[in-house]
Amino acid sequence: MPKSNAQKPSGLAYLVGRLDHVLNRRLRDSLAPYGLTVPQYTALTVFRAQGSLSNAQLAERTMVSPQSANEMVKAMEARGWIERRPDPSHGRIIQISLTVAGHAVMERCDAEVVKVEAQMFPELSAEERQALHGALRGAVRALSVDGS
Repeated sequence: MPKSNAQKPSGLAYLVGRLDHVLNRRLRDSLAPYGLTVPQYTALTVFRAQGSLSNAQLAERTMVSPQSANEMVKAMEARGWIERRPDPSHGRIIQISLTVAGHAVMERCDAEVVKVEAQMFPELSAEERQALHGALRGAVRALSVDGS
């Protein structure tokens, strides 16, 4: 027996999960021509926003394991998008930062991400987009254990 609309899952958590799935697929398809994965794009945006980070900080901010972050760093370093340098204040910590090539690939990919975001909410005004952005950041903060 076919389900009616009333029987379809419609809770916010379900819809956010579906959005995450569909958005991830769209971003993957949009970034692939540039040789970037979605986790790599996320990492590069974190480097751009935060500056230089350790592998452990990158893993935390991109929501991947330290091992996955390390593999991602190796791949991005091989492409010339990031560089690693010893932390001047702590010899065992390696700081990772964007290179000029990393900034360049980010600029090209940012344009693709903006297109996907525009497709996602074509009916929203700039003010409504800003309000949605604030609400989503608030939701992340409210559900984060450490408040970041």
